Amino acid sequence: MNEEFDEPEGDVLDSVFDARDVGPVIDDDYDDEVEDADEDTADEDDDYEDATAEEIDFVVALYREDGAPVAVEMAYALANDLDDLIIMLRRLPGDAGAIGLVSIEGEFFVIVRVRGRNVQVLLSDAVAANDWPIARDVVDFLGIDIPDEDDDPEPVGDLGLLSDAGVTDFDMETIIGDYDDESDEMIRRIVADLKFTTEFDRAVK
Repeated sequence: MNEEFDEPEGDVLDSVFDARDVGPVIDDDYDDEVEDADEDTADEDDDYEDATAEEIDFVVALYREDGAPVAVEMAYALANDLDDLIIMLRRLPGDAGAIGLVSIEGEFFVIVRVRGRNVQVLLSDAVAANDWPIARDVVDFLGIDIPDEDDDPEPVGDLGLLSDAGVTDFDMETIIGDYDDESDEMIRRIVADLKFTTEFDRAVK
């Protein structure tokens, strides 16, 4: 699913990058405010505890600059807020936008692809929305209901968001359906298909 996302005013999020790993950050012209969530949703979100540093496997952005693959580690705070992740991905100097990869405790992953105002998202297991803030954010972004805790794992979002980059929707479905792999291992398979393995490994060390 493709959505348009407007960035709020100000530079309050600049500090969420890890300054050791992130290259130049470019300003953009998106200064529209993100619509505030309604009060009921905000109350529900208060019940969610953020993933801790120990629970977050990684938060990495991939993009190409002058055709060359680049991977940068991003601040762990972004593993708990989809809006902030989208904003920071938009600010990266990619030739054709950027891809954000988040894995939590080996249980599930989130992929976000941002190209200008166009945003595509994929959550590997919708059931995770019962426990984790960023999974809940993705479900809300897609406008779907949170599944029951006892439901079988099922991906939601755009399985074909990386089709033009080397990972078809069939490939993605196959990777997610391999329950022997943890989510960080699934991401590594996706990264390999995207031909970013060397850069990714360097970023997550």
